[in-house]
Amino acid sequence: MTDSLTQNLPEDAHRTVLLRRGEVHSPADPFATAMVVERGHVAWVGSEGAADAFADGVDEVIDLDGALVTPAFVDAHVHTTATGLALTGLDLSGARSLAEAAERIRTYSAARPGDPILIGHGWDAARWPERRAPRRDELDELTGGRPLYLTRIDVHSAVVTTALLDLVPGVRALDGFRDGEPLTGDAHHAVRAAAYAAVSPAQRTEAQRAALAHAASLGIGTVHECGGPQISSEEDFTGLLSLDGPGPRVVGYWADLDVERARALGAHGAAGDLFVDGSLGSHTACLHEPYADAAAGHTGIAHLDAAAVAAHVVACTEAGIQAGFHAIGDAAVTSVVEGVRAAAEKVGLARIRAARHRVEHAEMLTPQTVAAFAELGLTASVQPAFDAAWGGEDGMYAERLGIERARTLNPYAALLRAGVPLALGSDSPVTPLDPWGTVRAAAFHRTPEHRVSVRAAFTAHTRGGWRAVGRDDAGALVPGAPADYAVWRTGELVVQAPDDRVARWSTDPRSGTPGLPDLTPGRELPVCLRTVVSGQTVFTRPNV
Repeated sequence: MTDSLTQNLPEDAHRTVLLRRGEVHSPADPFATAMVVERGHVAWVGSEGAADAFADGVDEVIDLDGALVTPAFVDAHVHTTATGLALTGLDLSGARSLAEAAERIRTYSAARPGDPILIGHGWDAARWPERRAPRRDELDELTGGRPLYLTRIDVHSAVVTTALLDLVPGVRALDGFRDGEPLTGDAHHAVRAAAYAAVSPAQRTEAQRAALAHAASLGIGTVHECGGPQISSEEDFTGLLSLDGPGPRVVGYWADLDVERARALGAHGAAGDLFVDGSLGSHTACLHEPYADAAAGHTGIAHLDAAAVAAHVVACTEAGIQAGFHAIGDAAVTSVVEGVRAAAEKVGLARIRAARHRVEHAEMLTPQTVAAFAELGLTASVQPAFDAAWGGEDGMYAERLGIERARTLNPYAALLRAGVPLALGSDSPVTPLDPWGTVRAAAFHRTPEHRVSVRAAFTAHTRGGWRAVGRDDAGALVPGAPADYAVWRTGELVVQAPDDRVARWSTDPRSGTPGLPDLTPGRELPVCLRTVVSGQTVFTRPNV
């Protein structure tokens, strides 16, 4: 792979900068307090005393005043425009009841009389005392009969107004349309396409810029955009990839079985949310055994079988780009594993492993499928905030699957022990952009045996994201690496691991293990002061 992700640097990225009097998180020097950046790359890291030798030969000296410098985060699964629309539009993720959601819908509709369509996100009836989604007649009344598209928190089902349904001829005959219930499957995809087609180019660009600016303010230097014909639009995808101005780097994945089309759109891979199944919250994740809280025998929805997976992996491998799949349920994960293994039998295991194909979410794993991920060189692109939101014995997972099956979900420790590469992300707007919160969720998983150390989770959210796009030379502050970094105001640095014996030894200066912020639940998370991408500042917190 070429160095295309760091080409065409802006002029200010060519300046030489010395950062000093802080804490620099670097494997090159676990006690580093200073760093030099030159021509968009890290040139040196080391001690405060050695920094004096550089002070007169640089363009700028930044006094860190004790702040922490780390690699910038990589969010490995983002829906950028939808995230921006949630930030600038109707957000129901904080609504505590159906009644509160209704009031937010009414207020939002009244405040935007000129919008051709209203778009909102985040309702979750499982958390509401009414235990049901808004009905279409209720939405019609709340919006005055205007088109409204309102996604569930997992984005795999939606409720809409009659006016929006009327824009999609034949939608009532599609799979996933059940009058009076949220839309799923083909019906949902058709309505989503109509909804986003109604968003103006100006609205779309505003949303994209809002999402990227928010990401930069959180120390995120790169996002992996997961687009596709069933998720967004070609115009949305290419517009995002060509967006000008400073901001986080965007690596685009286009979830399409048409490999050449994905390449033509500028995608890094025909991957991302290429759906093998749906989601647990919407009862559309594909399971081997039925759901615990659905109609008898219901096991979800399968979109691709092992043969289709195999054909796509072969096509991508031969084309020299990544394949990848959305797979949540255990039956869906099995289809992916069987398909990738069949592809390996055709083109060779070494080529499959070298391609670093991806699986998004990968929640319901068994020891056998974990071992298969390791064997086939699959990257697990996972979202720890899912467990924080829906895990535990009284969470949505337990409701859908029963407690015993729910306890097996998101086994990060087992994946790492097997040698499976992890890349952490948010799936925003499903869960918010929140990198330190994501690291915390992995380190303090609701099921203790699945916990990993803060250091391992942090690595998966920095270097892991780079590795997932084929780059092994980035994501750590070492000489020669891209100067993607963030500066943080935080408290004492510590080493946290599930095994207290490891934590005690790692904290000992003799171990040479660089510390990270204390992410114990309840403690304040670090505050981002500055984010830099390829040497260019893309965010500076005001008044600090």
